[in-house]
Amino acid sequence: MSEGEYEEFIATTIPEYAADKVTAGQWPEEQSLELSRQAIFDLLPQGLLTPDNLFFTVLDEYERPVGTLWIATWEQAGEHIAYVYDLRIRPECRRLGHATRALSAAEDEARRLGLSGIGLHVFGHNAAGRALYEKRGYQPTNISMFKPL
Repeated sequence: MSEGEYEEFIATTIPEYAADKVTAGQWPEEQSLELSRQAIFDLLPQGLLTPDNLFFTVLDEYERPVGTLWIATWEQAGEHIAYVYDLRIRPECRRLGHATRALSAAEDEARRLGLSGIGLHVFGHNAAGRALYEKRGYQPTNISMFKPL
């Protein structure tokens, strides 16, 4: 991902993450943009150059950008793993196999780095994302539930 692509990625990610947190009932709408901005900048204090974070532009078969992928390396339970922070495919490009190819590429990169697995978080309201991850062999490790009264 180039610096320009990264800037576009951040400009898109902050409001989309804020909206997901509001939809999930975790943040109030009026504070969501600032909370999202702070969360992203806490994770990426050096932007594109933040150590242990990798950013990719997802391309279609014609080399046109259709989305982005952000993964980081973590230590979890004594193992080194990749963690998918964000996988986004533009709405008009969804359901065409781009996310599946991006996940395959992430798995290849994790293997190349000698990592033992890949973790991720998916919002409960993201049924398409959950279906994709389950189809790719990801299994739930924690499930948070909520009932509004």
